[in-house]
Amino acid sequence: MCSDVLNSTKFADFLFYCDQDLARQTSENACPYCKGKLHVANYQRKPRGGGPELGEAFYWRMSFCCANDECRKRTTPPSIRFLGRRVYLGAVTLLATCMQQGLSDQRIACLGLHLTVPRRTLKRWRSWWLKLFVQTRFWQDARAQLMPPVDVDALPKSLLERFIDPDLGEQLVRLLKFLSPLSTRNHAHAI
Repeated sequence: MCSDVLNSTKFADFLFYCDQDLARQTSENACPYCKGKLHVANYQRKPRGGGPELGEAFYWRMSFCCANDECRKRTTPPSIRFLGRRVYLGAVTLLATCMQQGLSDQRIACLGLHLTVPRRTLKRWRSWWLKLFVQTRFWQDARAQLMPPVDVDALPKSLLERFIDPDLGEQLVRLLKFLSPLSTRNHAHAI
């Protein structure tokens, strides 16, 4: 079921469309540092965890830089395709970590086979959710919006369950949108 979502061209296209919309919103604003005009300054990524059907566009992170020669600072919009600077796609990181709840050797082998994520990486992601994510400024602010409180010992699965939808792809998109502030420089120190 998870691999069906991750290998869906329609799902990948929708994630890209959402990122384009977030980039458009960012480009309509001035440089946050000097109020200068923003120019396109996309940069290449090598995302892991997606199939060959992702297409060339998935290998670029949308970004901008200030046109003012004295500033030239980068402004990168939130993303739902990428979770911070992680190499794996955000959807892969989330689903693989959710599937780790009740971790068994068989489940790890299945995850490794379908998502080609090494066991050590899966354990590192799980540790990040349980130890570092809960300390981020983003989570400190966002958790107040979620009543009753989310079970932090079951993150990110307990968080995914808050975005109820019969379609796993839509549920995942809703959670990725919620987490999109983590993909920006303002929250990068916590990732």
